[in-house]
Amino acid sequence: MSKYKVPKIEELIEAGVHFGHQIRRWHPKMEPYIYTVSKNIHIIDLEDTERLLKEACEFLYKQASEGKKIVFVGTKKQSKDIIQAEAARSGAMFVNERWIGGTITNFPTIKKNLDKLIKYMRGRETGEFDKYTKKECLLIDRETEKMNLVYGGILSLVETPDVLFVIDPKRERTAVKEAQNAGIPVVAIIDTNADPTGIDHIIPGNDDAIKSVALLMRAVSDAVEEGYKEFDKKGAEETKKTKAATEEKENVVVTTTESPVVTAEVEEIEEKLVEVDGPKKIEKIEEDMPKKAAEELKSPKKARAKKTAK
Repeated sequence: MSKYKVPKIEELIEAGVHFGHQIRRWHPKMEPYIYTVSKNIHIIDLEDTERLLKEACEFLYKQASEGKKIVFVGTKKQSKDIIQAEAARSGAMFVNERWIGGTITNFPTIKKNLDKLIKYMRGRETGEFDKYTKKECLLIDRETEKMNLVYGGILSLVETPDVLFVIDPKRERTAVKEAQNAGIPVVAIIDTNADPTGIDHIIPGNDDAIKSVALLMRAVSDAVEEGYKEFDKKGAEETKKTKAATEEKENVVVTTTESPVVTAEVEEIEEKLVEVDGPKKIEKIEEDMPKKAAEELKSPKKARAKKTAK
């Protein structure tokens, strides 16, 4: 059973998740998720929101537990800080300033920019740019700061993401379109003014109010965080199993190398048998000797050696 918590309807109401847009700004395809109209504002059906939020969180938890790369996308002013904070807490990546066209469909070019930013950041930390003039260092710092705003949240991305989580797909339509073209699943908080077509997991809710966005994002981040913890746990167990298998293999090798000792022990017992008179004493010595040594002694080769000695 998953450990993350999904908010109840009472919490959703308190955060204002049920408030949609004015009726003149609605999108007809959002009608199934609208409960009623109050003061010319659409009211979202929170029973649908609660159910779909659970499904979305379960999907994100599963993806994270498999180590998939999840990117949070939200460039609205009221959601920028929330996106960054929740991504940092959960282990996901984020884009909260501007979605650069081609981040998915033209990733090789984006990867070059990411590598360039990493190079600038490392150069500044290691003092590599100290040999440059003051003006050159200033220009590099400005470019680094500018690139960091855009690419800082996806700096560790080495290939296209596996899942996008979007706040307001109408505003982030470029990101959604690229994900759809690449076959990447999209999870989105969607208000009554947006088209839900092509969104794999819809979370109907107010995407403008800070309290609403913060509550929904907290639930999503909890699911992602727990998923990544599960992934790390699996990785640790696999490492432990591999280590145990390696140690067992080494022990087998050590046991194999002990055979000369056994052989020497058999030879010593043979010498004693040559000097012993009477079958009873021979049986007594055989009982006292190690089992493996006795077996080797009874082999035809050893028997011939014994006869020759007599």
